[in-house]
Amino acid sequence: MRTLLPSLPVAFAAAFVSTAALAGPTTYPLTIENCGRSVTFAKAPERAVALGQNSAEILLLLGLADRMAGTAFWPNEVLPEIAAENAKVDVLTVEFPTLEAVLAKQPDFVPAMLVTLLGPDSKVAKREDFEALGIPTYLSPSACSTVRTTKDAYGARTSLWNMDLVYREIDDLARIFGVADRGEALIARFKAREAALRAKFPRKEGLTFLFWFSSPSPDGDAYLGGGNGPSGYVADLLGGTNAIRTEADWPTLGWEGIMAAAPTVIVAAQVDRKRWDLDRADNKIAFLTSDPTVSQMEAVTKKRIVVMSGAAMNPSIRTLYGAEEIAAQLEALDLP
Repeated sequence: MRTLLPSLPVAFAAAFVSTAALAGPTTYPLTIENCGRSVTFAKAPERAVALGQNSAEILLLLGLADRMAGTAFWPNEVLPEIAAENAKVDVLTVEFPTLEAVLAKQPDFVPAMLVTLLGPDSKVAKREDFEALGIPTYLSPSACSTVRTTKDAYGARTSLWNMDLVYREIDDLARIFGVADRGEALIARFKAREAALRAKFPRKEGLTFLFWFSSPSPDGDAYLGGGNGPSGYVADLLGGTNAIRTEADWPTLGWEGIMAAAPTVIVAAQVDRKRWDLDRADNKIAFLTSDPTVSQMEAVTKKRIVVMSGAAMNPSIRTLYGAEEIAAQLEALDLP
């Protein structure tokens, strides 16, 4: 459950409102520069198919459910505040959809949150596949800001990810649909929440977080949040650092390596997709507290285990929500 932060002072909030009111209407044709491509829109989309939870939730938060023909790839349940709007939109699958399933919805726009959904080695389709059919596409700036490597499908980051990339995405999508004022208002709300967390959690020397997304089995390597990815951003926002230093966005590591990292706090992700048993946070906690070796980690013996939505470990609006989830649990922990 997300804990709401205190509202902004009236004058501060009013300043945001007045800024958002300055946004003018979109003029078409509109050309957007996106991930090294120029994408032109003759008019606002009317049948968008959003590939990925972040792309879908941004459109829903912008009040665009009536212009969405479908969505796919949902690690977690939709945000409660937009559940009613989301119910109006067809979910093709919570996993990777087929190209045929997407095209069956007759989309006039396909935004995506990950390169595995819309990239050179996509499991669904390449941007060229849609463009050949006259369907414009958009890839999250967070997805194309990574450095491609031969062994990491999601790439690596040489510097810490931050919400500015999400704010760019919100602004782009809002302009594409002709609702720039809504985009500016949404960005202002997120920036206020981000600032409130930074003010509440000053830097704490030695505080480290380990973000465990999932594992195929207790004996297998764990999929973790990489050092410079969204998980690293969450740790930084809460006054700490990521215990995993790798530049890969989604490194895998055995439990011997995890124990050597000696995190102060373990973040067990709750993933709702039901692919593996260890998608569930309670199963992760059961393993951490019962395994003869792993249970001896200080973070476990000191009961410093918190739960966060798995979607927050993807570069997305949910990352900020995840930071708020952890923030609400930190005060009850016995931190050094």
